[in-house]
Amino acid sequence: MPIGGGTFTVQNKILPGAYVNFVALGSVAKMGARGVAALPLELNWGPENKVFSIYAEDFNKTSMNVFGYDPTAPDLLLVREAMKRTRTLLIYRVNSGGTKASAEVGGMTVTAVWGGTRGNAISIAILTNADDATKVDVVTYLDGMAVDSQTVDKASGSASLKANDFITFGSVDTLNAAVATPLTGGTNGTINGAAHTAALNGFEVETFNVIGYPGTDEAIKSLYAAFVKRLRDDEGKKIVGVLYDYKGDHMGLINIKNGVILTDGTTITGDKAVAWVTGASAGAEINESLTNTAYDDAVDVDIKYTKSQFEAAIQAGEFVFYADYGKARVLTDVNSLTTFSQNASKDWTSNRVIRVLDNWANDVARIFGESYIGLITNSDTGRQLFKADLVSLALQYQDIDAISDFKSEDITIQQGNGKRDVAVDCALKPNDSMEKLYMTVTVN
Repeated sequence: MPIGGGTFTVQNKILPGAYVNFVALGSVAKMGARGVAALPLELNWGPENKVFSIYAEDFNKTSMNVFGYDPTAPDLLLVREAMKRTRTLLIYRVNSGGTKASAEVGGMTVTAVWGGTRGNAISIAILTNADDATKVDVVTYLDGMAVDSQTVDKASGSASLKANDFITFGSVDTLNAAVATPLTGGTNGTINGAAHTAALNGFEVETFNVIGYPGTDEAIKSLYAAFVKRLRDDEGKKIVGVLYDYKGDHMGLINIKNGVILTDGTTITGDKAVAWVTGASAGAEINESLTNTAYDDAVDVDIKYTKSQFEAAIQAGEFVFYADYGKARVLTDVNSLTTFSQNASKDWTSNRVIRVLDNWANDVARIFGESYIGLITNSDTGRQLFKADLVSLALQYQDIDAISDFKSEDITIQQGNGKRDVAVDCALKPNDSMEKLYMTVTVN
């Protein structure tokens, strides 16, 4: 066996032998996943002063513990509407800071976990255990339904009790039996500009695709519009905002004009339809348009328009629903952009096109950050590695019909002005969905 051996950095070994490096095959650059929506919501229960996540597959089983309501409750209407189309919903409770309901039960103070009016639907009973008189069953009820029960020794007091999803227990030496006692005094916090500013501060450090404001306050709408523009233009986070009756004139803002009527007769006005559009826009893939998409479980629109009004709406950059034989459908998937220039063509009014461009920007930033910044030398070899990843990414976009006619020559890369700078020029041709048919029929 040769004396020399091991690994090498450069080919400068002296002893004869086999020098073998083991190198992992680089992972192929991949498109980032979509499907994350963000909403500030007014809730009667739930986490306060922070962003929390709800996943579509978990909503039904976690709804009671997280929101304090059955998933079908009217109080969760906007959560349901958003969850119809999105994979993950980020929520900030904008009426945080209310009073926590409380009560004295069997000599012990019990307090709701969260502030809010829903805490007033909680009651606590301390019941003598049927099998052992030295023990008690401490039962937590929500709207009369038992949601937690703990059996402990009376003499151990509250030391043996564990807080549950709804209440915390105060300190007491001995637990005395008591009938079901309701908690009282729970109130919701105040909703104002400061609450929405706190929500935006919370959302800013999260990763999501689309944010919506399901309300009508003009000052708060402007707050969200400015937030979206700043993150897109200054922070490089290509998100989209959804607002009602807000002429944003911006490719990153969707302007809802009207609402729908659900199968159960519930009217979703335009400001509330923001929730569905936010979820649907976040859930739409980069090769998907919402044009002509039926609003889930809707049978009509709340406000109907004439053909000329629809035309005016599209020209004004408004996202409109229309009635179609027992369904409510999206007229055309457009954003609020209405001013065009060399740097903003009419094609950019299409939300499908913007999804392609935004996802490309987000994917490139993610790949560069994860695999190149501070890791790869800014040499021709390093830059060609980066180009190879960009070409691989573009080919994935082309494979799913998000872009067309891509060639590797459409991406050029070179060193920028500084030794740490990389300059890339890229040409992409986003695809869009069919919307208009022009046919000439010759009859002989």
